[in-house]
Amino acid sequence: MKTHKIIGLIFVLFGFFSCAQDKNPINKNHTYQVVVPELSIPWGFVFLPDQSMLITEKKGKLIHFKNGKKVIIKGLPEIKVLGQGGLMDIELHPDYKTNGWIYISYASPNGEGEGANTAIMRCKLKDDTLTEKQILYKASPNSKRGQHFGSRIEFDNDGYLYFSVGDRGNRDENPQDITRDCGKIYRLHDDGQIPKDNPFVNKSKAKNAIFSYGHRNPQGMVLHSETGELWTHEHGPRGGDEINIIKAGKNYGWPKISYGINYSGTSFTEHTALPGMEQPLHYWDPSIAPSGMAFVTSDIYPDWKGNLLIGSLKFQYLNRCVLKNNKVVKQEKLIDGLGRVRSVKQGPDGYIYVGVENVGIVKIIPKK
Repeated sequence: MKTHKIIGLIFVLFGFFSCAQDKNPINKNHTYQVVVPELSIPWGFVFLPDQSMLITEKKGKLIHFKNGKKVIIKGLPEIKVLGQGGLMDIELHPDYKTNGWIYISYASPNGEGEGANTAIMRCKLKDDTLTEKQILYKASPNSKRGQHFGSRIEFDNDGYLYFSVGDRGNRDENPQDITRDCGKIYRLHDDGQIPKDNPFVNKSKAKNAIFSYGHRNPQGMVLHSETGELWTHEHGPRGGDEINIIKAGKNYGWPKISYGINYSGTSFTEHTALPGMEQPLHYWDPSIAPSGMAFVTSDIYPDWKGNLLIGSLKFQYLNRCVLKNNKVVKQEKLIDGLGRVRSVKQGPDGYIYVGVENVGIVKIIPKK
């Protein structure tokens, strides 16, 4: 058999093996309703106090969806749509009703070097226009690479602002070096000031906003509804997608340790564990390509309370993870095959809402 035929057969068998491993049961007790149609890549979304929605489109549009109509918000900063980067996450200040602050993450071309890197901005919304815009953090330097911008945003119960920035495709230099941006989880005050008790504020030349390091590309971040702990997930290479609980100053290992391999099939590390590096709470092999993350607390889904929902870009479903003692003990597919799941939130009405690429925002509804 010729070499190219052998290689082709290997890839076919690998694809079959990967898909064959994705044997989690499909939930047939729930259906869905499209509530915001015709969206391309709804990277993030939030509910405003009047129940309308702000939705980020990766291509660089912010949409206000109200009373069945889409309004394009004006006044966005300069956004570089580069590979996986563009307009990404959106979050409201915990006291939004009083102060009106909105937080967004996006790929910014401003600053040192060509290309772009992840920026965090806060702003306010007035008459369908963003006002009072303030850049809180800009990762540097820029890179012309198109991968691994992160970037999710979350507040904790003490009002601290957390956000993720991926390693930007530079795994050998960025994630393990706290003097460099990228491959990190960051923590700030809501106005962008650096907390005095951040873990590396007294470390020479360190980026003082860093809260944890050794990350690859975290695209899920959520606060645990009971413990108040910060949970994240991140993309592995081929295999090795992870769920982690983030703790101050901890090293999550990338790329020194991993349960994945290179996309080419070769190995880049011999280690799945090393001293001083955190183990994931859970990992997937094959990768599901996770994006978006939410805990279920709603009475609408009584059997799901305490479950963790995570989108799968690769296999195109919403993954329901049943947890016991911080371990994933069961998984189930929701809206299987509908499309690449990019974002997920529990709405103020208690329903689960999911951003699905090339579909829109859908609501998960129990069948009667």
